[in-house]
Amino acid sequence: MTNQSGRNLAAGLLAIVLLATTRSWATTPTTEKTDALLSTMQQELQRAQSSLGKLDPAPYYMSYSVYDQSVSVAVGTQGGLINFTQNHRRAADVTMRIGSPALDNSHEQGRVSAISSATLVLDDDRDALAHELWRLTYEEYRKASKSYLNVKTGKQVHAEEEDTSPDFSEEKAQTHADYQELAAPPDRDTMEKMAREYSAYFRNYPYIYSSAVVIIAQETRLHFASTEGRHVVTPGATIRMSIDATTLASDGMELMRVETFQAESLNHLPPESEIAARVEKIAADLKALRDAPAAEPFDGPALLSGRASAVFFHEVLGHRLEGHRQRGEKEGQTFTKKVNQLVLPEFLSVVDDPTLRTLNGMDLGGWYEYDNEGMPAVRVEVIKDGVLKNFLMSRMPIKNFPNSNGHGRSQPGLMPTGRQGNLIVSSTHTVKDSELRQKLIDEVKKQGKPYGLYFEDIQGGFTLTQRAAPQAFQVLPVMVWRVYPDGRPDQLVRGVDIVGTPLAALNRILVTGEKVDVFNGMCGAESGQIPVAAAAPAMLFSEIEVQKRSHALNPPPILPNPSEAPADGKGPGQP
Repeated sequence: MTNQSGRNLAAGLLAIVLLATTRSWATTPTTEKTDALLSTMQQELQRAQSSLGKLDPAPYYMSYSVYDQSVSVAVGTQGGLINFTQNHRRAADVTMRIGSPALDNSHEQGRVSAISSATLVLDDDRDALAHELWRLTYEEYRKASKSYLNVKTGKQVHAEEEDTSPDFSEEKAQTHADYQELAAPPDRDTMEKMAREYSAYFRNYPYIYSSAVVIIAQETRLHFASTEGRHVVTPGATIRMSIDATTLASDGMELMRVETFQAESLNHLPPESEIAARVEKIAADLKALRDAPAAEPFDGPALLSGRASAVFFHEVLGHRLEGHRQRGEKEGQTFTKKVNQLVLPEFLSVVDDPTLRTLNGMDLGGWYEYDNEGMPAVRVEVIKDGVLKNFLMSRMPIKNFPNSNGHGRSQPGLMPTGRQGNLIVSSTHTVKDSELRQKLIDEVKKQGKPYGLYFEDIQGGFTLTQRAAPQAFQVLPVMVWRVYPDGRPDQLVRGVDIVGTPLAALNRILVTGEKVDVFNGMCGAESGQIPVAAAAPAMLFSEIEVQKRSHALNPPPILPNPSEAPADGKGPGQP
């Protein structure tokens, strides 16, 4: 979720950002070796704990996180290279808690006071590393101590909060050090070649006005150490590729199609033939969308593909299962008091399993071994047979859930919160996927509606979770079809958004397909952009509401695209 204009929004899954993560592709930790960075972090923590512990107020917990990150990015369009960049940096976060686990400086709005960030030297120069950690620690202490005084004052003048859980959970300290070397990342020539070749495919489609291929190769090694004695070292690597294209309809509506691929390494990405087929599908979809009529508001039966259902559940359900959304006087707390109650149809179950590396042969974007608080990842059964059982917990406790289950996640520079990893929906009430279309038609006839809707693909969405705003969601489909009960061909429509409220929408699922589809993407929230995955079967809803999407009124270009051949049949530059 992303804070925009004072509202909490669950951001779309398709953001392309450069982030450090704790994804570790090694399967077995190697023997711990001499690590100048880790030992310097531990020594500075001990020194800071000894010195600051004599002050009043004194910190009861400190941790250092250092993300040693190398990123290469190649961007191409129309067969040319826009940019190639390489970057190597060490981002350091110092986290400090003053007071006690029951009440500390991170309480409620004070969470931003618990972390300070800077960049460390790349060399293993102990003196240079120690100096910057010392400076950052002192800076953080000043910020945290001031916030703690404000927190204590606030507790005296405000009414008692509904959830009086501690601000920090007590956990058993664990250590994990994995120094396994990662496979060599793709070289510059390879990445530039891919960006040029894949982006050149769009030259064949003059009605596509802008397009780009972005390839990101990233390696990260996280070093985490805390005054509890916990330390974690994990390597990570990922390849992300985004292919996007846009055009304009005659009424000025911008139409976009995006395909993203995420994998452990280059050889886990689809072959070039499949990439080319995806580009052809993007182009064909955009051409059809230009000619499609604009959608009208509608409320009736709808069928979501597995991919669309996965995004729908991530946005509508997943964010409301994140632990920190269950406490705080500003949160809507949709499911807070529904533990052991039915919140979905009885045939549906949901787990979030960041320990799962692949599903149906596809790499999962939300896989990691340790979260950003140094806690091991845990498979969490959040909903069993429709009944709510658990939440996705960081080290911020909530009532009746006092401990982390390894879901404290963040991007560097932000405080971890309970976040999704791999959200997976399963069903015990299924039919063959080939039968779902007829089931949709039967439901349309039963309700006497003129048509039903089939959502083939969804690009993202957002959800409102705070009390100051309606407890609603908005999901952004890109390929939507009207399915008629009288045998007429399906009709593609454009400019439609799914809207509604979660408690109503999630209980209108009638039946699902058998095949589970996976969607990988980037998710934004208070703790930043993180990689996630969602997986679900296709689902038939008795009712889904859609609204018209707002759009600009810019007409398509008057000047012909230079890639279009003139009337004499000769291409640009031909004699």
